[in-house]
Amino acid sequence: MLRIEGLSAWHGEAQVLRDVDLFVERGEVVTLCGRNGAGKTTLLRCVMGLHGNQTGAVHLDGDDITARKVHQRARRGLGWVPDDRGAYATLTVAEHLTLPPVVGPAPWSLEQVHEAFPALYTRRASPATKLSGGEQQMLALARVLRMGATVLLCDEPTEGLSPLLVQQVGEILRRAKALGVTVLLVEQNIHFATTVADRHYLLAEGRIVGHFDNTDIHSREADLLAHLGI
Repeated sequence: MLRIEGLSAWHGEAQVLRDVDLFVERGEVVTLCGRNGAGKTTLLRCVMGLHGNQTGAVHLDGDDITARKVHQRARRGLGWVPDDRGAYATLTVAEHLTLPPVVGPAPWSLEQVHEAFPALYTRRASPATKLSGGEQQMLALARVLRMGATVLLCDEPTEGLSPLLVQQVGEILRRAKALGVTVLLVEQNIHFATTVADRHYLLAEGRIVGHFDNTDIHSREADLLAHLGI
């Protein structure tokens, strides 16, 4: 569903990504893990078309989208879920879900959203910035699903959340996966990642240095934690 080939990227003269190759099959959840500064967020931004100084290729469902603009990638089904959650203080929860246009090929109905995120229905009249961190994360995920995304690019969705809310985010990602949504997930919490993801890539100094599935976790845990600095 998503294939990245030979991706390199720079911030000014500093090279952040170095010849990265990875793929995500349709309906998979795949995590990208690594220390802060490894280039994880930059990689997601490159895939979404938000980072200009890059080389390499991005393919979505067999289509080369390397030269496509951000809005064109969104129409093809890419959905961006940033780590800051992107909540607008002047909009209610309901407005976050109804004002953005449906642009992707597989939009969730409001009924689907409310079934998956009952807290958002309860808080539908509240300003989005008055929600808890966990509720804002739910809103960020729900918004891109409502807009029709079939591939989610999620940047640290569990950062700063309580264990209970982390569990809720996991349930949401598993539900999306069950409905055929594909997810590339930046995640520091490897133990959480194993509960939602099929495979994992380890990024260090801008390069992919490991690729493993959940059965490899125990045998390679020491090496993985050393790379993550945990």
